[in-house]
Amino acid sequence: MRNAEVIRQWQVLREIEARRTGVTIHELAGQVRVSTRTIRRDLQALQEAGFAVFDEGEDNETKRWKLDVQPFKGLQDGLSVSDVAALYLSRTLVEAMSGWPLAAELESAFDKIERSLNDRMREFLATLPQVLSAKGGPGAGTPGAAQVDVTRKLLDATRSRREVSMRYFSASNNRAKNYTVQPYRLALANGGVYLVGWVEAYGEFRTFAVGRIEKLTIGDDTFRKTHELPEHLFGQSMGVFWGEPERIELEFDARMAPYVRGRVWHESQVLRDLPDGGLGVVLHVSNDWALRSWLLGFGARVRVVAPAALASSMLDEFTRGAALYDGRAPRRPEPRESGASESGPPVALGSAARRGRSS
Repeated sequence: MRNAEVIRQWQVLREIEARRTGVTIHELAGQVRVSTRTIRRDLQALQEAGFAVFDEGEDNETKRWKLDVQPFKGLQDGLSVSDVAALYLSRTLVEAMSGWPLAAELESAFDKIERSLNDRMREFLATLPQVLSAKGGPGAGTPGAAQVDVTRKLLDATRSRREVSMRYFSASNNRAKNYTVQPYRLALANGGVYLVGWVEAYGEFRTFAVGRIEKLTIGDDTFRKTHELPEHLFGQSMGVFWGEPERIELEFDARMAPYVRGRVWHESQVLRDLPDGGLGVVLHVSNDWALRSWLLGFGARVRVVAPAALASSMLDEFTRGAALYDGRAPRRPEPRESGASESGPPVALGSAARRGRSS
């Protein structure tokens, strides 16, 4: 319930900010679709939180609520040069996540920071991306205007708890399907934006890649959040999937061991050295497409010890992959990876099968 209150109060704050001449409590109640009593409590909560929300007028029914045009004016006195540099540099990290729902607002905030700097400061800060850069995950790129529009509409629908109807290309079925969804949350993961929503027709949550939504309609019907999402979304998967975690036991060869040891792949991981210089890894994650895709990226340098079903699935994938190349390419000794990155494994030998619960 607290999460719903915060979302509603944020929407109230945005409504007040957008209306320069002010807005009445009745207008706010109509926009947010709650009672005037609830709006009064929200306004009080916003004031107690420190937002410069105030009212003008004598009559309680007609007085207009406004937001100070410079609610954070005092921030400039508390920001150090290092603080400003860190905020400015975070622009690189934000821009790596294409399609972020608040991209326009963040861009405006960064522009204001930049305008407040003198020429020497801007020249100095412009050099910072040379020492820190960021790259979006697979599939990241500059989204088109249609995708940005869809993302923004979904954000509004999620905040106001309004059902959406959409035409969506389902990768698992390899065709477009129609869905009616109760949007619960937007999530950033693997360089993309995802909608997590309750689909009444299936009686479960489904995850939808925003980039595959072909048509979207925001309905007038609202819904109550009667189902709970986990605190750490997708925390049990190596990707953006749902599923009960299993004990996954792996063995990496000696050449791959230093690379695998140098990163935290999942919070559940337990490592142990093997007698031949390899590395044993135990994970507690869902056995889904994201896990198989990750394993395939290591090629023949990892072996699945358990569970048996996963080992069989990997064997089947490699067998079918080998058939694609059998007799079509000359057999050569394994080459050195010229110019290979020190941060990553050799190129994957195959592509993972499209399995899993995500739509």
